[in-house]
Amino acid sequence: MDSREHHREHGRVRMHLPVRLRWSTPFGQKIELGETLDVSRGGLLVSTKEPHTPGVMVWVTSPFDASLRDGQPEIFARVVRCEEVLENIGVTLAHEKNQFERARLKWRSAKSDQPACDIGISHGPPAFAVAFHFEPQPRTSSNGNSHHREPERRGSVRKALAIPVRIYPEGIPWFEEAMTMDISATGMRLRSHREYTLGDRLKIAFEDPATAPWHGAGEFHSEVVRVAPVPGSAALEIGVRRVN
Repeated sequence: MDSREHHREHGRVRMHLPVRLRWSTPFGQKIELGETLDVSRGGLLVSTKEPHTPGVMVWVTSPFDASLRDGQPEIFARVVRCEEVLENIGVTLAHEKNQFERARLKWRSAKSDQPACDIGISHGPPAFAVAFHFEPQPRTSSNGNSHHREPERRGSVRKALAIPVRIYPEGIPWFEEAMTMDISATGMRLRSHREYTLGDRLKIAFEDPATAPWHGAGEFHSEVVRVAPVPGSAALEIGVRRVN
């Protein structure tokens, strides 16, 4: 028995399901379509075209339906292992290549206004098996801080929610693509690859205004109220408060 199997908290089941991976880089977001090799309550093993570095955080949608435009839940996960498997990942590469090509075409059809190549979807057959571990979500009573004894000072409770947003720092015309971690009626917590300081003013726009958790039109003005490093990553964890 593989020693990794012995130490797993949850048993894994062989299952092939379509999956979408989304992660942020300093140059914007990337998306890859893949397929699970096995699944458990605590994570997934996914066949991918790109190598993924252990420790990197991603947002996972599985099962992923390429015919739906938006609204599919995304789960925060960490890469724990990446292995190159050029010859055998459970099915032939030719079969998987056809599956991924069909999924890519469905995605392009659903996002007709945004070609697949423009949002970072990788091409070619899968060549890696990547293990992901789901990150535990903070309790809704928590204030998002690691100091659990610190009393909650927010007027509204935050709920775990991962959705893409665009951030426009004051005085900078270029936006940053980021993903939220949790959101309340008056603020949010997100991961960023830009440097911010307390008090910075930002404009935030949701990718799909029709389903945005904040009610209103266009961009929302906010203030940075928390900046914390992410262990093992160049990203920062940013907390913002709405000011309009």
